[in-house]
Parts: sequence; structure tokens; C-alpha cells
Amino acid sequence: MKNSMMSVAEAAEKISSGAFCVIAGSEAALSQLPKGNWIGGTSVYFVTEEGGKVDRENVFVTEVADATAAKIKHYGPAALPTLAADRFDTGLSMILIPAFSKAHTAFAIDGSCYDGLFDQPLMGWITGIHLDDLGKASPKVFDGTTGEMHEEGAVLMHLELPAGQVADLDIVNLFEQDKTADAITFSKDGFSAEKAYVNGEEVDFAAYVTEKGLNTQMPLVADYAGAMINVSFQNVDAEAGRVDFYAPVIEGVEYRLAKPQGDYAATFQSRVAGLDGGNELSCNCILNYLYGELEGKRTGDFTGPATFGEVAYILLNQTMVRMNVKSAEASQVA
Repeated sequence: MKNSMMSVAEAAEKISSGAFCVIAGSEAALSQLPKGNWIGGTSVYFVTEEGGKVDRENVFVTEVADATAAKIKHYGPAALPTLAADRFDTGLSMILIPAFSKAHTAFAIDGSCYDGLFDQPLMGWITGIHLDDLGKASPKVFDGTTGEMHEEGAVLMHLELPAGQVADLDIVNLFEQDKTADAITFSKDGFSAEKAYVNGEEVDFAAYVTEKGLNTQMPLVADYAGAMINVSFQNVDAEAGRVDFYAPVIEGVEYRLAKPQGDYAATFQSRVAGLDGGNELSCNCILNYLYGELEGKRTGDFTGPATFGEVAYILLNQTMVRMNVKSAEASQVA
């Protein structure tokens, strides 16, 4: 993997060389790029070598230098369950989905059931916009082979890797359950909830969150056999009796509020010490960027876009997703 913040002209030159690229940038910047072997998604928040920043002019380019071939395709929401059918026999897939789209909801709720989803590494993110533009603009994805821009569906880049090379996909999640916090379950899947069961007792969830004074910068965390999966709060409307999330809560799964964090940037750097983030494709959640006050701060050697959701097979929140390509032997040793 080769990562770099580039001007539009520099990115255009990279695309013209035939490189396989995943690109993040503003809609205006991505719209200027030529056709080629790339997919793109809107974001103006980035963590760079100099630290976190907002940039509407330049683009963040990751070149998958090890790949030998690519298939790029736009999938409408109804076609998403077939995404694994287009993969190479050996390789990985990158997926970009616009936030707030039908595809976002469909993938978040049903993605884990897609045939073959877990057979090869699937990484990507939910594309976003500047928060000041909420309600005035919509997140987009780009199919670089056609030059087309979409605000619905998903674009995927299926990549073939040479024999002996494998993709290593992992997450860095600083949050874990506060075991002293209430146990919370829900009676149905969804990006919002009106009712919940707290320690087995049904409650008006918005009223519960408000009356308890829960810190909604902390996500709800589920423990999936030791893997901590976050669901982040988007909005709590006590008057309407509704709580909205950035990822769906799942029926019957037990959640607890996350343990409080200290200095996010410092904690993060301690967790990724020794990892070669400069040679990995990564994305970090916009909520980590905001709540961790990452503007001007670094996250170790890891650089990339700050996104409205992260994908490591399934949709994640308040998590950094990372992937690199290495020899199969090195992967087995690790």
C-alpha cells in the first residue's frame, strides 16, 4: 500500500499511470479526476502525516501496488447481496457506500448474511460530507472506470493478488464495555430505537438516556466472543421518544455503555506502537476525529480519511480499520 495526500493534478497523473487506487476527497475534487482504475468516496476530514485536518482541495490516495488486476462495479441496494460473486479467486475487495443511503441501511442490517461475505477480506468505509453541509449536500461514491458519481448504492473494487500474497485486515477499537453499566437489549434491529430493555425492564430509551445523563460520546458496545463492536449515538430526542444511531442495534444482543476514555490521541498511539501504519490502508471514524479532537494530532503512522462508518466485513462505528498486503508466510507468523 502507498498512501499520500495529493493535489488533483498529482492524483490524475497517478491514475493515468494505470495504478489501482482508492481515493477520498470532496465531491468537487473527485469530479475532476480522469477515468481509470480507481474508486472514490467523499470525505473532507483526514488524518495526515502532519495531523488531522479538513481539506476540500486535495485528495487522499491509496495505491494498492501489489494488485495484479481489478474489477470495479457499482451495485444498487438490491444487488449488494451478490457482491462476493464478482471476486477473484485470490485477493481482497474494497467497498464505499454513501452515508444515509438505502445501501447504507441494507448493508448495515443484512450484510453479515451475504453469501461468501467472510471468505475474503472486505474493507471500506461510509462516505460523508463536511458536517456544516448536512442537509445541503449528500455523500457520494465514484466509479473511476466510467467517471460516474452515485449517491445511492455502493462501488466495489475487487482486487487480485499474486500467489503468495494475502491481505491482512484488522481493527483498532479503543472502547470496551463498562461491566458496571446497565445491560441494554433491543427487541428489533434498526438505526433507531424508541424502547429498550434495561436490565430486563422495558423503558422509553430516550427518556432513560436523558434522565441518566449518559455520555453519548461513548458508544454502546457489544461483546461478540471477545470482539468489541460499537454502536454510536447520533441523536437523542426525548420529546419524540427516539434515539438514532450511526449503526444498527441488533435484536437480542446485549450492549453496555463504553468505559470512559482518557486522551484519545495518546491512547491510540500507545495501542498502535510498533505497527507500520505508513504502509497500510486505513480509515478512522469521524466521531473519533471529533471527540478525540484529532485536528492537528497524529494517530501513530496511520493516515487516511475520517469517515461516517467503517467496514471490516461488517459496518463498524468509532473504530479504525486497517489493512495491508503481505506474504502468506509473514501473515502466518504474525
